[in-house]
Amino acid sequence: MTDFSSARFVVTGTASGIGASVAEKLLAAGAQVHSLDRNTPSAAVTTHTEVDLANPRSIDAALEHLEGSFTGLINVAGIPGTAPAEAVVAVNALAVRHLTELLVGRIERGGSVVVVSSTAGYNWPARLEQIRELLATKTFEEGAAWFKEHPQEGNAYNFSKEVATVYAMYMAVPLLATGIRINAVTPGPVETPILADFEETMGKDTLDGVKGLLGRHAQPGDIADAVLFLASPQSRWINGHALVADGGLTGGVLSGVVPAPEI
Repeated sequence: MTDFSSARFVVTGTASGIGASVAEKLLAAGAQVHSLDRNTPSAAVTTHTEVDLANPRSIDAALEHLEGSFTGLINVAGIPGTAPAEAVVAVNALAVRHLTELLVGRIERGGSVVVVSSTAGYNWPARLEQIRELLATKTFEEGAAWFKEHPQEGNAYNFSKEVATVYAMYMAVPLLATGIRINAVTPGPVETPILADFEETMGKDTLDGVKGLLGRHAQPGDIADAVLFLASPQSRWINGHALVADGGLTGGVLSGVVPAPEI
């Protein structure tokens, strides 16, 4: 395990699932964890600040409670496609951008930003033009207005994760001058409290098929370990990368071994 003694991380989504596992693993490795979540974190974090990630003013206010500089930011919090489309894009994409760009000036050189995205965003190349238009907006509110004026086909969750994945790639070069890296982790299905929501929006038969192919769904710790790697100095030359953590499903799809699931 990487020694994170003296490291200070801001982590969103610590109340459950992947975020809770990330917090627990960072704490066990000696780091301070400053939690941002609308619910109480399950781990004994260093500090916790309640935040509504769908509201940029709430994000602004939450950051006023955080003192000093940080080793990194880990954006884990997200909501499923069962929520209203505008809320999904706000939390899963616009909040990631807003929080990252507010905090980046307080992340130390050599630090890292990690975005937990999803393999549901695998089709980002087909919508890159639209994603770049959204990312060209200057504020959270402008981004929300763009999405309202340009509703996308299919599940808003998929689009939100396409944006999150591209954002991590898009910002790698602009952040070079700060000495900060940014990467994404793209999990497949994970055994978390919102898995039932994904079964509803993506199809239980589809997700059961993925589970049957791979033998199991991921556990939160499987993804948290990938997150900690990207947050650590061991990944110092990895930047602007979307690390797939799905047990081999994407490799099978891209190589034509298995058909792409319809999600």
